[in-house]
Amino acid sequence: MATCSTPKAERVARSAAIGSTPGILVTCEHGGNDVPAAYRALFDGQAALLESHRGIDFGSLAIAETLSGHLAAPLVHSRVTRLLVDLNRSAGHPRRYSSLSRSLPAQARRALVEEYWQPYRDEVDRHIEGLLRRHGRLLHISSHTFTPILAGIERQADVAFLYDPARPWERAFCADWQRTLHRLAPSLRVRRNYPYQGRADGLTRALRQRLPDACYAGIELEVNQAITRQPAAHWQPLRQLLAHSLQLSIAAMSACAG
Repeated sequence: MATCSTPKAERVARSAAIGSTPGILVTCEHGGNDVPAAYRALFDGQAALLESHRGIDFGSLAIAETLSGHLAAPLVHSRVTRLLVDLNRSAGHPRRYSSLSRSLPAQARRALVEEYWQPYRDEVDRHIEGLLRRHGRLLHISSHTFTPILAGIERQADVAFLYDPARPWERAFCADWQRTLHRLAPSLRVRRNYPYQGRADGLTRALRQRLPDACYAGIELEVNQAITRQPAAHWQPLRQLLAHSLQLSIAAMSACAG
């Protein structure tokens, strides 16, 4: 894939970025809790687990679809439960497989990677290559949701952005998006690098290792499942708000670049 990792490539990326809107990519790694037919026996008696936050990021795909539609951006998503193989975990990460799939023979685990994990990563790479070629830089929004209570502790946020503070573009963009949301919806609790750290293992971190700040910003959008587990119509205004505020922040970023 295009990496823009050399000094010359970074200069080209910066030049292409001036006065222009970056390419936008939306992904959703935990969008469903589907179990393929070949693996259903593995999940016998595990209905409660599949219907928990460990089986699916509730509402994450609805958010991703709204962002993608509003911004006319490509969307890469999966509806297969992460309890089979976690598309947001790197090779070798201990939680790439769940307690259920970890019990499979090594050959079966490799088959999961070949059938689900690798094709997903390859599709993301294809979109990135095309967007970088056309725009010179890329803003990647990875849609996630989080359980409102973990280990008995209530999470104090409605919306959060995860990013690497050492990456100037990511840091500045998240600060602007937070300000924009506060202006549009002052009562909404918006935090940064909460309830997780943006530098933790995940798809955005893997991409940062190949793509410099000059041409790539990877943001994990996190929304509280106390909201997203409500009927879809109840929180449709929030999805539209997220899309609208994101569009405003992208426009502001592009104006500053010019």
